[in-house]
Amino acid sequence: MVNQHERFELMAADLDRLALVPDDIVQEIVIRGAGCLWLYGPVLDTDHSQGESVPPGSRCQVWRACLELELRTPGPYSGGVCSGLSDEEFRELHRVWFTRRGRMGGERGPLT
Repeated sequence: MVNQHERFELMAADLDRLALVPDDIVQEIVIRGAGCLWLYGPVLDTDHSQGESVPPGSRCQVWRACLELELRTPGPYSGGVCSGLSDEEFRELHRVWFTRRGRMGGERGPLT
């Protein structure tokens, strides 16, 4: 059985394929492919305290890019619709993801 830390390591490792994709391209992938954007618009009001991460094979075709974008843009709406993680889980995933990116030779922080 995978513990919580290993779970976040696996999630972050899965996102490594997007590490070199520029921010604007990741954002474009999400805008063009995320069917949920029309439903929520720019302001999200969600309860994600019991969330689970979006699994591979889900019906969303851009869930990886969406989670990647959330990790690159932590803020008041991060950790919600896409990841389904609680705020605490999202912070832990962000820490693991950010550490991995640093080891890959470059920091990936918030979009500016």
